[in-house]
Amino acid sequence: MDQSSLALIPSLAWLGLVVLLIFRALRQKAAHRELNANEEAGELPAVCFLVPARDEEDNIERCVRSLLIQDYPRERLSVVVVDDGSRDRTEAIARAIAAEDDRLRVVQAPALPPGWKGKVNACCAAVDASPAGVEWLGFIDADVWAKPSLARSAVAFALRSDADLLSLTPKLVLSSIADRLVIPCGFYILAFTRDLASTQQPDSGEAVATGQFMLIRRSAYQAVGGHAAVRTAISEDVELARLMKRRGYRVLLLDGARFLNARMYDSFGELWPGFAKNLCEMLGGPARTILIAALALLIAAASLLAPAFDLFACVDGSKAACIALAPATIGSAAMLALHIAGAVHFEIPFWYGFLFPAGYVAGALIGLDSLRWRARRRVLWKGRVYR
Repeated sequence: MDQSSLALIPSLAWLGLVVLLIFRALRQKAAHRELNANEEAGELPAVCFLVPARDEEDNIERCVRSLLIQDYPRERLSVVVVDDGSRDRTEAIARAIAAEDDRLRVVQAPALPPGWKGKVNACCAAVDASPAGVEWLGFIDADVWAKPSLARSAVAFALRSDADLLSLTPKLVLSSIADRLVIPCGFYILAFTRDLASTQQPDSGEAVATGQFMLIRRSAYQAVGGHAAVRTAISEDVELARLMKRRGYRVLLLDGARFLNARMYDSFGELWPGFAKNLCEMLGGPARTILIAALALLIAAASLLAPAFDLFACVDGSKAACIALAPATIGSAAMLALHIAGAVHFEIPFWYGFLFPAGYVAGALIGLDSLRWRARRRVLWKGRVYR
Protein backbone atom coordinates (compact mmCIF):
# COMPACT_ATOMS: atom_id res chain seq x y z
CA MET A 1 0.00 0.00 0.00
CA ASP A 2 1.49 3.35 -1.08
CA GLN A 3 1.78 6.51 1.01
CA SER A 4 -1.27 8.16 -0.60
CA SER A 5 -3.50 5.23 0.32
CA LEU A 6 -2.25 5.20 3.88
CA ALA A 7 -2.91 8.93 4.25
CA LEU A 8 -6.41 8.56 2.85
CA ILE A 9 -7.56 5.86 5.28
CA PRO A 10 -8.15 8.06 8.38
CA SER A 11 -9.68 10.87 6.30
CA LEU A 12 -12.04 8.52 4.51
CA ALA A 13 -12.88 6.82 7.81
CA TRP A 14 -13.79 10.21 9.29
CA LEU A 15 -15.94 11.10 6.28
CA GLY A 16 -17.63 7.69 6.46
CA LEU A 17 -18.39 8.14 10.14
CA VAL A 18 -19.91 11.57 9.49
CA VAL A 19 -22.14 10.17 6.72
CA LEU A 20 -23.28 7.36 9.03
CA LEU A 21 -24.03 9.73 11.90
CA ILE A 22 -25.98 12.15 9.72
CA PHE A 23 -27.97 9.26 8.24
CA ARG A 24 -28.85 8.03 11.73
CA ALA A 25 -29.85 11.54 12.84
CA LEU A 26 -32.16 11.94 9.85
CA ARG A 27 -33.67 8.51 10.51
CA GLN A 28 -34.34 9.48 14.11
CA LYS A 29 -35.98 12.72 13.03
CA ALA A 30 -38.27 10.82 10.67
CA ALA A 31 -39.23 8.38 13.43
CA HIS A 32 -39.97 11.20 15.90
CA ARG A 33 -43.46 12.01 14.63
CA GLU A 34 -45.21 15.25 15.46
CA LEU A 35 -48.44 15.35 17.41
CA ASN A 36 -51.12 16.66 15.08
CA ALA A 37 -52.91 19.82 16.12
CA ASN A 38 -56.04 18.68 14.28
CA GLU A 39 -56.67 15.50 16.25
CA GLU A 40 -60.41 14.98 16.66
CA ALA A 41 -62.23 12.98 19.30
CA GLY A 42 -65.81 12.37 20.27
CA GLU A 43 -66.71 12.78 23.90
CA LEU A 44 -63.54 13.75 25.74
CA PRO A 45 -62.79 11.82 28.96
CA ALA A 46 -61.86 13.40 32.28
CA VAL A 47 -58.17 14.27 32.57
CA CYS A 48 -56.13 15.51 35.52
CA PHE A 49 -52.76 17.22 35.15
CA LEU A 50 -50.33 16.39 37.94
CA VAL A 51 -47.45 18.77 38.71
CA PRO A 52 -44.76 17.63 41.17
CA ALA A 53 -42.86 20.75 42.24
CA ARG A 54 -39.83 21.38 44.43
CA ASP A 55 -38.29 24.86 44.55
CA GLU A 56 -40.10 26.01 41.41
CA GLU A 57 -41.20 29.53 42.35
CA ASP A 58 -39.93 30.89 39.02
CA ASN A 59 -41.91 28.37 36.98
CA ILE A 60 -44.97 27.15 38.82
CA GLU A 61 -47.39 29.97 37.97
CA ARG A 62 -46.67 29.85 34.24
CA CYS A 63 -47.07 26.08 34.20
CA VAL A 64 -50.30 25.92 36.20
CA ARG A 65 -52.04 28.81 34.46
CA SER A 66 -51.26 27.28 31.07
CA LEU A 67 -53.05 24.11 32.19
CA LEU A 68 -56.09 25.94 33.51
CA ILE A 69 -56.73 27.69 30.19
CA GLN A 70 -56.84 24.49 28.13
CA ASP A 71 -59.36 24.23 25.32
CA TYR A 72 -61.05 21.34 27.09
CA PRO A 73 -64.43 20.83 28.76
CA ARG A 74 -64.11 22.66 32.06
CA GLU A 75 -65.91 20.02 34.10
CA ARG A 76 -63.57 17.29 32.80
CA LEU A 77 -60.26 18.99 33.52
CA SER A 78 -58.50 19.30 36.87
CA VAL A 79 -55.01 20.07 38.11
CA VAL A 80 -53.10 18.86 41.17
CA VAL A 81 -49.89 20.52 42.34
CA VAL A 82 -47.81 18.62 44.88
CA ASP A 83 -45.35 20.74 46.78
CA ASP A 84 -42.40 18.46 47.42
CA GLY A 85 -40.91 20.16 50.46
CA SER A 86 -40.04 23.38 48.64
CA ARG A 87 -37.78 25.85 50.39
CA ASP A 88 -39.12 28.81 48.42
CA ARG A 89 -42.56 30.30 47.54
CA THR A 90 -43.69 27.46 45.28
CA GLU A 91 -46.57 26.36 47.52
CA ALA A 92 -47.74 29.91 48.28
CA ILE A 93 -47.90 30.79 44.59
CA ALA A 94 -49.82 27.63 43.76
CA ARG A 95 -52.30 28.17 46.59
CA ALA A 96 -52.95 31.73 45.45
CA ILE A 97 -53.94 30.40 42.03
CA ALA A 98 -56.08 27.68 43.65
CA ALA A 99 -58.03 30.41 45.46
CA GLU A 100 -59.05 31.73 42.03
CA ASP A 101 -59.93 28.41 40.36
CA ASP A 102 -61.54 25.46 42.13
CA ARG A 103 -60.20 23.01 39.52
CA LEU A 104 -56.74 23.35 41.08
CA ARG A 105 -55.84 21.45 44.23
CA VAL A 106 -52.54 21.97 46.08
CA VAL A 107 -51.24 19.32 48.47
CA GLN A 108 -48.05 18.60 50.33
CA ALA A 109 -46.01 15.50 49.54
CA PRO A 110 -45.80 13.10 52.49
CA ALA A 111 -42.51 12.37 54.21
CA LEU A 112 -40.09 10.62 51.89
CA PRO A 113 -40.08 6.87 52.66
CA PRO A 114 -36.65 5.19 52.88
CA GLY A 115 -35.25 4.42 49.45
CA TRP A 116 -37.87 6.44 47.56
CA LYS A 117 -36.96 9.25 45.17
CA GLY A 118 -38.59 12.62 45.75
CA LYS A 119 -40.32 13.00 42.39
CA VAL A 120 -41.75 9.47 42.58
CA ASN A 121 -43.16 10.20 46.04
CA ALA A 122 -44.68 13.47 44.81
CA CYS A 123 -46.23 11.79 41.75
CA CYS A 124 -47.86 9.15 43.95
CA ALA A 125 -49.27 11.88 46.19
CA ALA A 126 -50.61 13.71 43.14
CA VAL A 127 -52.44 10.62 41.90
CA ASP A 128 -53.92 10.06 45.36
CA ALA A 129 -55.22 13.65 45.34
CA SER A 130 -56.74 13.44 41.85
CA PRO A 131 -60.52 13.12 41.40
CA ALA A 132 -61.79 9.55 41.46
CA GLY A 133 -63.50 9.69 38.05
CA VAL A 134 -60.43 10.79 36.12
CA GLU A 135 -59.59 8.41 33.25
CA TRP A 136 -56.29 10.00 32.13
CA LEU A 137 -53.38 11.28 34.21
CA GLY A 138 -51.14 13.96 32.70
CA PHE A 139 -47.79 14.17 34.49
CA ILE A 140 -46.02 17.42 33.64
CA ASP A 141 -42.89 19.05 35.04
CA ALA A 142 -43.17 22.48 36.63
CA ASP A 143 -40.65 24.00 34.19
CA VAL A 144 -42.94 23.10 31.25
CA TRP A 145 -45.85 25.19 30.01
CA ALA A 146 -48.57 24.25 27.54
CA LYS A 147 -50.43 25.73 24.60
CA PRO A 148 -54.25 25.75 25.03
CA SER A 149 -54.70 22.90 22.52
CA LEU A 150 -52.44 20.44 24.36
CA ALA A 151 -55.03 18.49 26.37
CA ARG A 152 -57.52 18.07 23.53
CA SER A 153 -54.88 17.05 20.98
CA ALA A 154 -52.96 14.69 23.28
CA VAL A 155 -56.03 12.91 24.63
CA ALA A 156 -57.56 12.61 21.15
CA PHE A 157 -54.36 11.08 19.77
CA ALA A 158 -54.02 8.67 22.69
CA LEU A 159 -57.58 7.47 22.16
CA ARG A 160 -57.20 7.12 18.39
CA SER A 161 -53.87 5.29 18.62
CA ASP A 162 -54.97 3.13 21.56
CA ALA A 163 -51.93 4.36 23.53
CA ASP A 164 -51.70 3.73 27.25
CA LEU A 165 -48.75 6.08 27.76
CA LEU A 166 -48.17 9.03 25.45
CA SER A 167 -45.03 11.04 26.16
CA LEU A 168 -44.35 14.33 24.38
CA THR A 169 -41.03 16.09 23.96
CA PRO A 170 -41.40 19.87 24.41
CA LYS A 171 -39.79 22.70 22.54
CA LEU A 172 -36.76 23.65 24.61
CA VAL A 173 -36.22 27.34 25.27
CA LEU A 174 -32.44 27.76 25.45
CA SER A 175 -31.34 31.11 26.83
CA SER A 176 -28.08 30.49 28.71
CA ILE A 177 -24.62 29.69 27.36
CA ALA A 178 -24.68 26.37 29.20
CA ASP A 179 -27.85 24.97 27.66
CA ARG A 180 -27.13 26.41 24.21
CA LEU A 181 -23.75 24.73 24.21
CA VAL A 182 -24.61 21.33 25.67
CA ILE A 183 -28.26 20.49 24.99
CA PRO A 184 -28.19 20.53 21.16
CA CYS A 185 -25.14 18.26 21.19
CA GLY A 186 -26.91 16.00 23.67
CA PHE A 187 -29.83 15.60 21.30
CA TYR A 188 -27.48 14.80 18.44
CA ILE A 189 -25.72 12.15 20.52
CA LEU A 190 -29.08 10.54 21.29
CA ALA A 191 -29.95 10.64 17.60
CA PHE A 192 -26.59 9.08 16.69
CA THR A 193 -26.79 6.26 19.23
CA ARG A 194 -30.47 5.32 19.50
CA ASP A 195 -32.96 3.76 17.11
CA LEU A 196 -36.29 5.33 17.96
CA ALA A 197 -38.14 3.52 15.18
CA SER A 198 -37.30 0.06 16.52
CA THR A 199 -37.66 1.09 20.18
CA GLN A 200 -41.23 2.25 19.55
CA GLN A 201 -42.24 -1.09 18.04
CA PRO A 202 -44.71 -3.01 20.24
CA ASP A 203 -42.47 -6.09 20.33
CA SER A 204 -39.44 -4.14 21.57
CA GLY A 205 -38.54 -4.73 25.19
CA GLU A 206 -37.24 -1.19 25.46
CA ALA A 207 -39.18 2.05 25.78
CA VAL A 208 -38.36 5.73 25.66
CA ALA A 209 -40.24 8.54 27.39
CA THR A 210 -39.66 11.90 29.01
CA GLY A 211 -41.07 12.86 32.38
CA GLN A 212 -41.54 16.40 31.12
CA PHE A 213 -44.93 15.24 29.84
CA MET A 214 -46.55 11.83 30.14
CA LEU A 215 -50.25 11.20 29.55
CA ILE A 216 -51.17 7.82 31.04
CA ARG A 217 -54.40 5.84 31.04
CA ARG A 218 -55.30 5.57 34.71
CA SER A 219 -56.38 1.93 34.56
CA ALA A 220 -53.02 0.93 33.01
CA TYR A 221 -51.11 3.06 35.51
CA GLN A 222 -52.81 1.37 38.43
CA ALA A 223 -52.44 -2.10 36.92
CA VAL A 224 -48.62 -1.87 36.89
CA GLY A 225 -48.44 -0.34 40.37
CA GLY A 226 -47.92 3.27 39.28
CA HIS A 227 -44.86 5.25 40.31
CA ALA A 228 -44.58 3.17 43.47
CA ALA A 229 -43.37 0.31 41.27
CA VAL A 230 -40.33 2.40 40.26
CA ARG A 231 -39.86 4.13 43.60
CA THR A 232 -36.08 3.59 43.72
CA ALA A 233 -35.39 4.70 40.12
CA ILE A 234 -33.57 7.98 39.51
CA SER A 235 -34.91 7.89 35.90
CA GLU A 236 -38.46 7.11 36.94
CA ASP A 237 -39.97 8.20 33.63
CA VAL A 238 -38.04 5.70 31.50
CA GLU A 239 -38.42 2.93 34.07
CA LEU A 240 -42.19 3.41 34.25
CA ALA A 241 -42.43 3.39 30.46
CA ARG A 242 -40.37 0.18 30.30
CA LEU A 243 -42.49 -1.46 32.96
CA MET A 244 -45.73 -0.61 31.18
CA LYS A 245 -44.45 -1.78 27.81
CA ARG A 246 -43.18 -5.08 29.19
CA ARG A 247 -46.60 -5.64 30.73
CA GLY A 248 -48.14 -5.34 27.26
CA TYR A 249 -49.27 -1.70 27.28
CA ARG A 250 -48.75 0.63 24.33
CA VAL A 251 -46.11 3.31 24.90
CA LEU A 252 -45.43 6.10 22.40
CA LEU A 253 -43.11 9.11 22.28
CA LEU A 254 -44.04 11.99 19.97
CA ASP A 255 -42.72 15.44 19.17
CA GLY A 256 -44.88 17.87 21.13
CA ALA A 257 -42.97 21.06 20.31
CA ARG A 258 -46.12 22.68 18.92
CA PHE A 259 -47.90 22.20 22.22
CA LEU A 260 -45.28 22.38 24.98
CA ASN A 261 -42.37 24.62 25.92
CA ALA A 262 -39.73 23.91 28.54
CA ARG A 263 -37.02 25.97 30.18
CA MET A 264 -34.71 23.58 31.97
CA TYR A 265 -31.50 25.16 33.31
CA ASP A 266 -30.10 28.66 33.75
CA SER A 267 -26.41 27.87 34.24
CA PHE A 268 -23.74 25.18 34.26
CA GLY A 269 -24.25 25.01 38.02
CA GLU A 270 -27.80 23.72 37.42
CA LEU A 271 -27.28 21.89 34.12
CA TRP A 272 -24.32 19.76 35.18
CA PRO A 273 -25.91 18.03 38.21
CA GLY A 274 -29.30 18.05 36.47
CA PHE A 275 -27.96 15.75 33.76
CA ALA A 276 -25.28 13.94 35.78
CA LYS A 277 -27.80 12.63 38.30
CA ASN A 278 -29.34 10.18 35.82
CA LEU A 279 -27.41 10.38 32.54
CA CYS A 280 -25.82 6.98 33.05
CA GLU A 281 -29.25 5.39 33.41
CA MET A 282 -30.64 7.35 30.45
CA LEU A 283 -27.83 6.12 28.21
CA GLY A 284 -28.28 2.48 29.19
CA GLY A 285 -25.70 1.83 31.90
CA PRO A 286 -21.96 2.27 32.49
CA ALA A 287 -20.70 0.45 29.40
CA ARG A 288 -22.88 2.42 26.99
CA THR A 289 -22.09 5.65 28.83
CA ILE A 290 -18.35 5.10 28.35
CA LEU A 291 -18.79 4.23 24.67
CA ILE A 292 -21.02 7.24 24.03
CA ALA A 293 -18.66 9.57 25.90
CA ALA A 294 -15.81 8.21 23.76
CA LEU A 295 -17.85 8.85 20.61
CA ALA A 296 -18.54 12.44 21.73
CA LEU A 297 -14.84 13.06 22.33
CA LEU A 298 -13.98 11.46 18.97
CA ILE A 299 -16.42 13.75 17.15
CA ALA A 300 -15.03 16.82 18.91
CA ALA A 301 -11.39 15.91 18.22
CA ALA A 302 -11.77 14.63 14.65
CA SER A 303 -13.85 17.62 13.57
CA LEU A 304 -10.89 19.88 14.30
CA LEU A 305 -7.86 17.63 13.95
CA ALA A 306 -8.67 15.59 10.84
CA PRO A 307 -8.53 18.50 8.37
CA ALA A 308 -5.90 20.38 10.39
CA PHE A 309 -3.46 17.47 10.37
CA ASP A 310 -3.80 17.00 6.59
CA LEU A 311 -3.56 20.74 5.95
CA PHE A 312 -0.32 21.15 7.87
CA ALA A 313 1.17 18.06 6.21
CA CYS A 314 0.07 19.33 2.79
CA VAL A 315 1.68 22.72 3.40
CA ASP A 316 4.79 20.83 4.48
CA GLY A 317 4.94 19.25 1.02
CA SER A 318 3.09 15.93 1.40
CA LYS A 319 1.11 15.26 -1.76
CA ALA A 320 -0.67 12.37 -0.04
CA ALA A 321 -1.89 14.73 2.70
CA CYS A 322 -3.13 17.18 0.05
CA ILE A 323 -5.29 14.40 -1.42
CA ALA A 324 -6.51 13.31 2.02
CA LEU A 325 -7.40 16.89 2.91
CA ALA A 326 -10.48 16.81 0.66
CA PRO A 327 -12.49 14.03 2.42
CA ALA A 328 -11.35 15.24 5.85
CA THR A 329 -12.56 18.77 5.09
CA ILE A 330 -15.84 17.55 3.62
CA GLY A 331 -16.50 15.48 6.74
CA SER A 332 -15.81 18.35 9.14
CA ALA A 333 -17.78 20.82 6.99
CA ALA A 334 -20.76 18.45 7.01
CA MET A 335 -20.63 18.19 10.81
CA LEU A 336 -20.43 21.96 11.06
CA ALA A 337 -23.42 22.39 8.75
CA LEU A 338 -25.39 19.84 10.78
CA HIS A 339 -24.80 21.76 14.00
CA ILE A 340 -25.52 25.15 12.45
CA ALA A 341 -28.84 23.67 11.32
CA GLY A 342 -29.35 22.46 14.88
CA ALA A 343 -28.74 25.96 16.24
CA VAL A 344 -31.34 27.33 13.81
CA HIS A 345 -33.78 24.59 14.86
CA PHE A 346 -33.36 25.50 18.54
CA GLU A 347 -33.75 29.20 17.65
CA ILE A 348 -30.40 30.21 19.08
CA PRO A 349 -27.68 32.25 17.29
CA PHE A 350 -26.32 30.23 14.38
CA TRP A 351 -22.73 30.73 15.51
CA TYR A 352 -23.30 28.32 18.40
CA GLY A 353 -23.03 25.68 15.69
CA PHE A 354 -19.33 26.54 15.39
CA LEU A 355 -18.84 25.69 19.08
CA PHE A 356 -20.15 22.14 18.83
CA PRO A 357 -16.79 20.48 19.72
CA ALA A 358 -16.92 22.22 23.11
CA GLY A 359 -20.49 20.99 23.60
CA TYR A 360 -19.47 17.38 22.98
CA VAL A 361 -16.52 17.63 25.36
CA ALA A 362 -18.77 19.06 28.09
CA GLY A 363 -21.36 16.34 27.45
CA ALA A 364 -18.72 13.61 27.66
CA LEU A 365 -17.45 14.99 30.96
CA ILE A 366 -20.99 15.09 32.36
CA GLY A 367 -21.40 11.45 31.32
CA LEU A 368 -18.19 10.47 33.06
CA ASP A 369 -19.25 12.42 36.15
CA SER A 370 -22.53 10.53 36.10
CA LEU A 371 -20.49 7.32 36.22
CA ARG A 372 -18.63 8.70 39.24
CA TRP A 373 -21.92 9.41 41.00
CA ARG A 374 -23.12 5.91 40.20
CA ALA A 375 -19.88 4.36 41.48
CA ARG A 376 -20.25 6.28 44.73
CA ARG A 377 -23.91 5.18 44.87
CA ARG A 378 -24.80 8.72 45.83
CA VAL A 379 -26.79 11.38 43.93
CA LEU A 380 -27.29 14.93 45.17
CA TRP A 381 -30.24 16.81 43.71
CA LYS A 382 -32.18 19.83 45.01
CA GLY A 383 -30.85 19.51 48.52
CA ARG A 384 -31.46 15.78 48.82
CA VAL A 385 -29.00 12.91 48.80
CA TYR A 386 -30.21 9.73 47.12
CA ARG A 387 -28.40 6.44 47.50
